[in-house]
Amino acid sequence: MIKMMKTVFTQRTHEATTERLLQLAFGYFGLYIVTGFLAKYFDKVMGMGGTTYTVYNTIGGMLICNLVVLIWGWYRFKSSDYIKFMGINMPREFLYIIPSGVCTAVIIPTTTLMYVLPISVMVAMIIMRASVIVISRIVDAIQIKQGILHKVVYWEENVAVAFALLAVSLKFYFVRPGDFDFINNAAAMTILAFYLTAYSIRIYIFNYYKNTRKPGAVYDTKGFFAVEQISSTLAIIIAGLIYFYSVNPDPLADAKTFAFQFKDSLINVPALWKEGILSGVPFGFVAFFSVFLFMFKGRTATFAGLVNRLTSLIAGTAATLFVWWLIAGQKPPKGEDWLGLAAIFIAIYFMSKAEKKRAVELAKAHEIEPEAGSEIVREPGAAKA
Repeated sequence: MIKMMKTVFTQRTHEATTERLLQLAFGYFGLYIVTGFLAKYFDKVMGMGGTTYTVYNTIGGMLICNLVVLIWGWYRFKSSDYIKFMGINMPREFLYIIPSGVCTAVIIPTTTLMYVLPISVMVAMIIMRASVIVISRIVDAIQIKQGILHKVVYWEENVAVAFALLAVSLKFYFVRPGDFDFINNAAAMTILAFYLTAYSIRIYIFNYYKNTRKPGAVYDTKGFFAVEQISSTLAIIIAGLIYFYSVNPDPLADAKTFAFQFKDSLINVPALWKEGILSGVPFGFVAFFSVFLFMFKGRTATFAGLVNRLTSLIAGTAATLFVWWLIAGQKPPKGEDWLGLAAIFIAIYFMSKAEKKRAVELAKAHEIEPEAGSEIVREPGAAKA
């Protein structure tokens, strides 16, 4: 374990190894803490919160994502399968990567809208976190049936799913009467349906791309991320402009609605707009780690989805602690948060057992190059990944 951690924090690792997985998870964890802390800091200390903060934070995040993929040339997607589309020679993968970007453009605003629905924030968070875990497991089942995924979902992964859902659902015990009234609200259910549908399609596409790579084919996660982010940015800009010019909320009657707050945040630009955009820098970098974890090579959607969600859940608790320590008057994590954290660590225990089995499996199949000093030993004469 000590050797592995030394490798994780001091060395450049090989693709698809456990050490590379941990590097991504730690990066995601750290950036998620900063993102969560900044949201509270801007709201409680700087006086810029709610929809206004979300708008400018999202702008900053999108700018970072697009600047990185353009400056570093990630948009030059690597493919060995091209088709003619409207007279243009393009990678076949664009047929589903661009729709994945459109799904991302749906997920971003619906996530915000989930928090302004006639629904408690607690219930909204439970639905969003649990849905990704469940969707990931369903995607594996579907792709196994379709013959796309040829790996087995280990029993340890299924046990980890159970404990992860337990960790998320512990808060249901504290739900108050009326928190589920959104079920009878057509607008709320429509937004929820769009959120779940978009996430389902996106996770399916991630794993379709991952599981349909032929031996020796390029697995270009950076290019995938670039094309998806550019298409999602264009979709958000177009949708945002249409929405901005199509809604005309009343300043008095609709002051608390998302429509009014969204339009007002852009018309009456806040004094802290630059700071708000800068707050989106860690949020933008979080997106890189999130996507790369979802698409981590050689792992099932179940496992990758668990790593993604559980890392964010632990980071959320850590962010709450930092907020409590550094911002006066804030509350520490509640009892159910600590119980949930205990369930998360149990889930991680079973995930670690599954990862050990998967790493051995991949090494035997010559799909990964184990790190120097790793307990996993490649067979003699194995070709390097």
